[in-house]
Amino acid sequence: MSADHSTVLEVKDLGKHYKGARVPAVNNLDFTVGKGEIFGFLGPNGAGKTTTISIMSTLIKPSRGQVKICGIDIEKKPAEIRKRISLVPQEIALYHTLTGKENLQYFGTLYGLDKKTLKQRICAALKIFDIKAYENQPIRHCSGGIKRRFNIACGILHDPALIFLDEPTVGMDVHSRNALLDQIRSLGQMGSTIVYTTHYMEEAQQICSRVLIMDKGISLAEGTPADLVQNEPSCRNLGDLFLAITGKRLGD
Repeated sequence: MSADHSTVLEVKDLGKHYKGARVPAVNNLDFTVGKGEIFGFLGPNGAGKTTTISIMSTLIKPSRGQVKICGIDIEKKPAEIRKRISLVPQEIALYHTLTGKENLQYFGTLYGLDKKTLKQRICAALKIFDIKAYENQPIRHCSGGIKRRFNIACGILHDPALIFLDEPTVGMDVHSRNALLDQIRSLGQMGSTIVYTTHYMEEAQQICSRVLIMDKGISLAEGTPADLVQNEPSCRNLGDLFLAITGKRLGD
């Protein structure tokens, strides 16, 4: 299914100033994300990414500004927003004594899916992430790459309008990482909207339709990876650009 690029996420003049802090954690942040986009949210440690994602996923309140998801103000209807989003953490959030399929059934039940819908969604998720061969294997016996695939699969069963993926490929071998990137790209092609955080700039350059680079709470650059690199003649790739505008290496 092709993306129609209608706006799914709208952030206006977003700010967060923690009590006692000298400077805001997030300051004057503005951006939008359209349907079917994989939007890279990039920055060094301490840039304000986690605070921004926590605000967008209704975990904390902003000091000022507005966030809308599917046209709904997140502060006015947080419960409605939570039904429409998925936050897939970097840590594996699965029950390790249960099989992959049992985890999918458990989380699908928490989402309130009826048996017929849940069965259909599980079948689709197993196919998208190529994990059917592991559905009856306890998660504790699965490789790190397979665990991460099940982790994301559990997060999309309720067909969220917006998916937050936080460092989904950390610790994966090259083969597993490339396979997962292909599967994430497929989600976008099917119409899923994804906000994607990573410290691997080659990943962002490979799969993101647009990226935003932030540091010290503010946006430093936004656009397609190709356009951003092209506008900086001294930069060969997104990694060079990231270092040039933040002055920091990845992981700093």
